[in-house]
Amino acid sequence: MTIQNTDVGAARAPGISPRVLALVADMTLDEKLAQLVGYWVDQGDEVVAPLSGEKITSAAYTDATVHGLGHLTRVYGTRPVDPVERAAWLWGEQRRLQTDTRLGIPALVHEECLTGFAAWKAATFPTPLAWGASFDPEAVELMASAIGRSMREVGVHQGLAPVLDVVRDARWGRVDECIAEDPYVVGTIGTAYVRGLQGAGVHATLKHFVGYSASRAGRNHAPVSAGRRELQDVFLPPFEMAVRDGGVRSVMNSYTEIDGVPVASNPELLTDLLRRRWGFDGTVVSDYFAVEFLRSMHGVAADRGEAAQLALEAGIDVELPGPDAYPHLAERVASGDLPEAVVDRAVARVLAEKEDLGLLDADFTDAPTEIDLDDAQHRALARRLAEESVVLLRNDGVLPLRAPGRIAVIGPNADSTDALMGCYSFANHVLAHHPSFPLGFSLPTVREALVERFGEVAYAEGCAVEGSDFSGLDAAAALAREAEVAIVVVGDRAGLFGRGTVGEGNDADSLDLPGVQRQLVEAVVATGTPVVLVLLTGRPYALDWALDTAGGPAAVLQAFFPGEEGAPALAALVAGDATPSGRLPVSLPRSAGAQPYSYLHPLLGGPSGVTSTDSTPVRPFGFGLSYTSFERGGLTVDGVAAAAAAGGAGVPASGASVEVRAGDAFTVSARVMNTGDRHGADVVQVYAHRAVASVTRPVAQLVAYARVELAPGESAEVRFTVPASRLAYSDRSMRRVVEAGEVELRLGSSCADIDEAVALRIVGPTYELGVEDARIVEVEVRRG
Repeated sequence: MTIQNTDVGAARAPGISPRVLALVADMTLDEKLAQLVGYWVDQGDEVVAPLSGEKITSAAYTDATVHGLGHLTRVYGTRPVDPVERAAWLWGEQRRLQTDTRLGIPALVHEECLTGFAAWKAATFPTPLAWGASFDPEAVELMASAIGRSMREVGVHQGLAPVLDVVRDARWGRVDECIAEDPYVVGTIGTAYVRGLQGAGVHATLKHFVGYSASRAGRNHAPVSAGRRELQDVFLPPFEMAVRDGGVRSVMNSYTEIDGVPVASNPELLTDLLRRRWGFDGTVVSDYFAVEFLRSMHGVAADRGEAAQLALEAGIDVELPGPDAYPHLAERVASGDLPEAVVDRAVARVLAEKEDLGLLDADFTDAPTEIDLDDAQHRALARRLAEESVVLLRNDGVLPLRAPGRIAVIGPNADSTDALMGCYSFANHVLAHHPSFPLGFSLPTVREALVERFGEVAYAEGCAVEGSDFSGLDAAAALAREAEVAIVVVGDRAGLFGRGTVGEGNDADSLDLPGVQRQLVEAVVATGTPVVLVLLTGRPYALDWALDTAGGPAAVLQAFFPGEEGAPALAALVAGDATPSGRLPVSLPRSAGAQPYSYLHPLLGGPSGVTSTDSTPVRPFGFGLSYTSFERGGLTVDGVAAAAAAGGAGVPASGASVEVRAGDAFTVSARVMNTGDRHGADVVQVYAHRAVASVTRPVAQLVAYARVELAPGESAEVRFTVPASRLAYSDRSMRRVVEAGEVELRLGSSCADIDEAVALRIVGPTYELGVEDARIVEVEVRRG
C-alpha cells in the first residue's frame, strides 16, 4: 500500500515536547501499539455500542496491558458500579500500570458524557436537543463544567461529547443527541460545551466528524450523498468553531461513508482539513469499532491489518473501544507496508495528550472516598436548562393553570422516569440491562411533580408508548370527563438498537407519534375537557392535528428529554411559576414525506405550484410562545434603520440601505421590550436573505441570536458585531467567500415570523475566508 503523506515523523508534529519525543524514541513497537488502543474491561453481553455483542475484545486484560495501555474504556459507564469502590479500583489499576510496565505510563480514561457523566448515581441533564431549544450557550457551558468536575474527581480524563452533527432528517434515531438544524446554533452551543468541560480539566471529543446526520433516509450508518458544498457550508462549520474557537483536544470520526469514501479512511478530512488547515493538534479517536468496520461494513479493506493501516494513515490515532485492528499494525510494519514513523506520529500525539492531562506525573496514592455526582449545583443547572428549553407550541389561554380544580394526568409518559432521559443517559443506555438496580438519584415523574405542585391528581396510563393496544383509551377518557383539565403526557422512550422509539439505531419511517398515542390524545380531547398536551420526545413529530385544528388540545408543550429536573420544571411552567422561553431548534415537520428537510433550503426546496406536496413545517425553526409578550424593533445596521415588515417579510424603505465592504464586520442593533405582565426571556433572532448570488442560497439563514431575560416593562438594546463569515458560502469554485451584492437582514421571532428588515449592500471585490477570520458573533445587551 502506498503512503500518500511522507510528512509523518513525530519530530515534525506541532506541540510535541522533548520529553514525549524521548519517550517515543525509547519505546518498542509493542509499547507504541499498546498506546494506540483502548481496553473495555467490563464489556459483556449488553449492547451499548453498535454490534458490540459480536465484537467483544478477545484478549485477556492482563495480556493486553503487559506493554502499557492507551485508554481504559468506560470503567464507570458500562455497568452500575459504586463510584467510591470503582475509584479505588481505578487508582490501584493506574498504580499497577505505573509499576508493572517498563515505561510506567498510566491509561487515559474516557467516558460518555452527552447528558451528564454516564455513570451510576450521576446527574442526568437535558438532552442536546434541549440545549438547542434553550438558545443559551452560557447555561450549557456551566452544565459542562459541572459534568467535567464530576468526571475529573473520579479519575476520568476524556469525555465523548459534544455531538456536533447538524440535524437534517427527523427520522434519524440520533436526532436527540444533536443540538439543532442550524450550523451556527450547533457551533456556538457545542463550543460552549467544549469550553466548560475542558475548563474543568476533561478533554472534550467532537462527534461525529463529519456528515453522519445526512445518512440516506435517516437510517443509522447509511451512506451519505452530501456534496462538497453542503459539507463546507452546513456540516463543517460547527467543528471548525469548536477546534479554532473552543480549542478542543479530541475528535472522533463518523461511521459514515461520503460519496463512497468512509470517513475513517479519509486523510483529506482527518489530516488535510482538520490538522493542516484548521491547525488541530490533539488526538483523533475512532468511533467504537469504526476501524474494523472498514473491513466488515464498508468493504474497503481485505483484513484487519489493512483496515488498521488505512485508518492510521488517514489520521485516526487511537482505536476504540479495544484492540480489534491496531495490533495487526505490527505485521504491516514488519512487512514493510507501513513505515514505523506513521505509528510514531500517532503515539506522540497520544503521549502529548497524556502529558497535557498530567498523567505522566500523576500520583495515584489516595483515591477519593466521598463522591457526590449529583450535588446541589448539578440539580440547579439541570433545572435551569430544563425550564429554559421547554417550547410552548400552542396556548388558547388555558396555561398557566389558575386554580385548576380536579386534574387528570394521563398518558404513557406521565408516570415514567425513562421518558425524561435521552438515549445516552446512563439509565436508558446501561441501567436498562440491570433492572434490579435503582436509579441512584432523585428523578420525579411528571405525575409526581404535578402532585407536589397541585396536590392530588387522578391518573391513567391510557396506552403504552408502543404497540396497538387501545383497551385503556376508554378509561382515560372517562377520567378526563370528571376533571376540569387533563394533562396528557406522550412521546418517546429512548433506547438503543430497537429498544425504544428513538436513540441510536432507532430510526423511524413515520413521524406520527409512536403506537396509539395520537388516538389517546384525540379520545381525551373529544371529552370536551380542556387538554394540555405535553410531549417528551427525542425528535420532532408531525403534529398538525394537534396544533392547527380547532378541535385540538388547548395547549401544547414540547420538551426534548428534559432530564432529572424536567418534571419539576414542567410542573412550574404549567402552574405559571416559570414562563416558557424555549424556541424550536428544529422545524416541526408536516409529515415524514417532507424529509429530509431544513429551514436552510433554497427556493426550490420549499412549496411551489409545480409540486403537489407541501414541505412547509407546522412550526418553523426558532418558534416559541410565552406567557408574556415582546415587542422587537429599532433594527439598524451600522446606524441605518429598518422598515416595518410587510406580508411576512421585511421591505426596506427606499434608499435605506448600508454599504459594507466584503470581508468587513458590521454592527446590527435592535431593541426588545417585555410588554406583558410576567418576567420572561425572548430569543432575539437576526436572519439573512440573499435573493441573487453565484450559487443558490437559503430563503433564510440565522446570522445572530441572543437570549434576553426581561422583567415586565423592561427593555434592552441588543448589539451584534457580525463577522464576514456569517454571510459567507462556497462559490462555484468551492472557495468560502463573501460576494458583493444585496442582502436583506431580518429581525424576527422565528425564521418565518419577521418584524423588521433592512437592506445591506456588500461592496468591493470578493473576499475569501481564511481560518483566521472570526466565526462567532459578539453579543452585547444594554438594558434600559
